[in-house]
Amino acid sequence: MSPSILRRRLVDVSERIKRMRAELGVTEEQLGFLEEEAESSRLRVLVAETPLAEAEARETRRHADAMARQRDVLVRSISELQREQDDLLDRMAAELAPR
Repeated sequence: MSPSILRRRLVDVSERIKRMRAELGVTEEQLGFLEEEAESSRLRVLVAETPLAEAEARETRRHADAMARQRDVLVRSISELQREQDDLLDRMAAELAPR
């Protein structure tokens, strides 16, 4: 692979990692909020003991669980991109090494 293509791919991967890390930060903040809401809803169910409160608690928990899954997807994607970045750097170093 030519050095210019390697550089271009490396820049692309780096930009994708940067965007995903920013998205991960937002997702983790939202997850924290949703986890607090889910816990509050759970406590309201214990106090209110009504079907409406139970439905609200289930819905809030579903939202928090979905956000946790999204966070996990982002973490895995970032890890994969970091591995790809490492591979590209290794290739670049191998091509630049004296022969």
